[in-house]
Amino acid sequence: MHAELDKLRRDLLEQSVTLAHGNGGRLTRELVDGIFAFHLRGDTSVDAAPLKPVDGELVMTTDGFIVEPLEFPGGSIGSLAVNGTVNDLAVMGARPLYLTLNAFIEEGLEVRLLDRLIADAAQAAGAAGAAVIAGDTKVLRQGEGSGLYLGMAGVGVRRPSLRLGLEHIRAGDRVLVSGTVGDHGAAVLLARQDFGLAGHLRSDCASVLEVAMALLGIRGLRFMRDPTRGGLATVAHDILRGTGCGVQLYEAGIPVSEAARGICEMLGFDPLILPSEGRLIAVVAADTAASALMAMRRHGCPDAAIVGTVTSDPYVALKTELGERLIEELEHDPLPRIC
Repeated sequence: MHAELDKLRRDLLEQSVTLAHGNGGRLTRELVDGIFAFHLRGDTSVDAAPLKPVDGELVMTTDGFIVEPLEFPGGSIGSLAVNGTVNDLAVMGARPLYLTLNAFIEEGLEVRLLDRLIADAAQAAGAAGAAVIAGDTKVLRQGEGSGLYLGMAGVGVRRPSLRLGLEHIRAGDRVLVSGTVGDHGAAVLLARQDFGLAGHLRSDCASVLEVAMALLGIRGLRFMRDPTRGGLATVAHDILRGTGCGVQLYEAGIPVSEAARGICEMLGFDPLILPSEGRLIAVVAADTAASALMAMRRHGCPDAAIVGTVTSDPYVALKTELGERLIEELEHDPLPRIC
């Protein structure tokens, strides 16, 4: 059996995906068994996976992932899909249990590249302690996609007594971020080479699971969110829209890497709106903000910082050396196909 699988994979890795790989026949089975089941260890003989009973409250999320290029410094669409789904569960206070993966593959994609991307997904899922228990593949005609689109759903479990949400935020609370902001957006910009730039910046694509679990022990934790599309500024506007309370951000306190800052200055981007894929924003009561910051730094986030305060004013503002600047809600998409 192992020899047969080895030969199947050797043959597959020299191919490109064709429309026939999506017809449900032999080629579909070989692609699923040789790539997806090989890395994800799923059972391809059933149409649905049974879930074991759990002790706690179930939490579910779903998302789609489109990024160009498919591989970028610090990650790929495979690790991005898993970490993005895991992070959506983590900021709700849930540990991931199960994941599903839908792959929409463009005709002509090299199977060797697909193999690397699914291997990245499997590695990220294993690191998070989550099992990919179901999935599906579809093949798009050439020109109808960007190589690969991934759709992923996740189920996690959390304490039933946990209370997190916008409705718990109060004026005076502090806003914290677990690390430098905008690295993912800046790294993907560099990887596209649309601007003739080169550099060593890596995406922050990673799981925030462990730091999120550490924050659950902090009294006064109100809310957590991962700042993906729209970045830190969009999370601040989510708070405004959901609570009526504004947010004052402190420019001097917001961690931005030198590389990301340099790219933003050259191209006219604001790091506050660039996506991060491995960062966590938390809102905590003022008297426990220092404890929350220490917890973040103890759990692998040395650049964590207190970056703002929730206010009674109905707007989002950035406090700078020159005064206060209003931050408008993001309307256009400065970086399409980024996450």
